[in-house]
Amino acid sequence: MKTLALIDYGSGNIRSASRALAQAAKLAEIDLRLQITCDPEIIANSDAIFLPGVGHFSDCMKELNARDGVVEVLRTKVLQGDKPFMGICVGMQLLASLGREDGQTPGLSFLAGSVDKLCPSDASLAIPHMGWNEIQHINHALFHDLGQQPHLYFTHSYAFTPEDKSVIAATADYGGAFTAAVVKDNIFGTQFHPEKSQTTGQKLLANFLKWKP
Repeated sequence: MKTLALIDYGSGNIRSASRALAQAAKLAEIDLRLQITCDPEIIANSDAIFLPGVGHFSDCMKELNARDGVVEVLRTKVLQGDKPFMGICVGMQLLASLGREDGQTPGLSFLAGSVDKLCPSDASLAIPHMGWNEIQHINHALFHDLGQQPHLYFTHSYAFTPEDKSVIAATADYGGAFTAAVVKDNIFGTQFHPEKSQTTGQKLLANFLKWKP
């Protein structure tokens, strides 16, 4: 059995994420024990970690910091260890050094870079960016069987720009290219919402559950 800690810190769509992960486990033919938690001990003892995120960077970081020991266990088990980790939407953005939504807020600093407001070259494009968009991705096990240019569902006004461009695993275009996914060692993040991306999102989550970085 594989255990996965789905971090509940009051800033993510836990119900939607848990349903999607359970369905992905069936697709991957994995016996998954899904633990919705903010208990550092449970997180430390899990086989993998999943961090959702909805809302503003500053609010999400504040809520994460308010959970005693959670940031510390993430640093130990993810950044300094090899436990597979996936963050989605703001959960990916929190990996950055700095977020510039509602002022400047330090992030987890797992991947150097900043989260800044989308500035499409076409002024007619609405912010937030909402809906389906094609991504261009690298050749990686996490994107297995998704096709060359899959479509995923986005809803965001800010995007992560890593200092090290080699961690960019996928890009999308919305009046200019932006980071759609990042990967480095055991750390994976997506700006899009796989739990809202139907079959394609299910395949990606299944790939994460099978991933052995």
